[in-house]
Amino acid sequence: MERPKLSVLLPNYNHAQFLPRSLAAVGAQSAHLFEVIVIDDGSTDNSVEIIKQFAAKFPVIKLFENGKNLGIHASVDRAIRVAQGDYLYFGAADDEIAPGLFEKSMALLAKHPQAGLCCTIGDFHEEATGLRWLWGGDIARQACYLSPAELLEIDKRGDLYIPPHSVIMKRRALLEVGFHLELKSACDWYLMQVVAFRHGMCFVPEPLAVFYIQPNSYYKRVLRDPAEHRKLLAELLRRLHLPENQDVLPLLREGGSLYLYVTPMFRLILSRPEYRHLITFRYLRKMLVHATKLFFKKHAPKSLISLYLRFSPYRVQNPPA
Repeated sequence: MERPKLSVLLPNYNHAQFLPRSLAAVGAQSAHLFEVIVIDDGSTDNSVEIIKQFAAKFPVIKLFENGKNLGIHASVDRAIRVAQGDYLYFGAADDEIAPGLFEKSMALLAKHPQAGLCCTIGDFHEEATGLRWLWGGDIARQACYLSPAELLEIDKRGDLYIPPHSVIMKRRALLEVGFHLELKSACDWYLMQVVAFRHGMCFVPEPLAVFYIQPNSYYKRVLRDPAEHRKLLAELLRRLHLPENQDVLPLLREGGSLYLYVTPMFRLILSRPEYRHLITFRYLRKMLVHATKLFFKKHAPKSLISLYLRFSPYRVQNPPA
């Protein structure tokens, strides 16, 4: 049987300072790479020069230039359209992957071809504060496939989080759901939730992908515009209620999955009678707990936050020296 092909999708805009780290980490992976699609989104620094240098060293790297800045999601959309792999990994120019991510994920996906995606524990580094934490570590203790029903039980107990920077997704499952640019910063959440709750997912219980949270990230820029943020949340709710998602929506409702969007989503749901069925006790409890954590992280002294992260479920088992 032919081995499934993996395409790495890597959008870039003016991240020349981070590209050597991210491209070197991709090139160091032990698993066979079919292609690495790098989309440069009209960079004005020396990104293209660096990408070409790495492409000379790693022939699997293919550079595509937008010519002008179109935005991260337009770049990802282009990468999806040109990629030829059976599975797609969504990378970022300013992130980093650990050795074994592709090898372990692809091996697990080969054992469970019904899975729509595979993820690992997410390793998060906040550049502005130096804080570091893991997320997703309580999903499962061993590498495994989790059915939609099993994911629901994990979500109900508050332990389900799919770190987007660790996801390898089946191309066919992605095309079935679609990559919806109008969802902006909620685009990846929608795609991963629908695919996982429709097909199930594989999970590797190791922190094999590092997400560096930048002070001026795309997600944070979206949050700064309340009107645009509310617009994308409204589109998210509308799309979840389409007939095509009637197999997934009841699971998301029962698990209280929309808690991540905290107060803005809650206010929007309250204002739309057709969406109020999503307000359940579990959703309210998870939302309040998450909102409290966000408030604590924003306002508490860094020393107290560090202490909490050290002993909480988000703790890093082996912090760097």
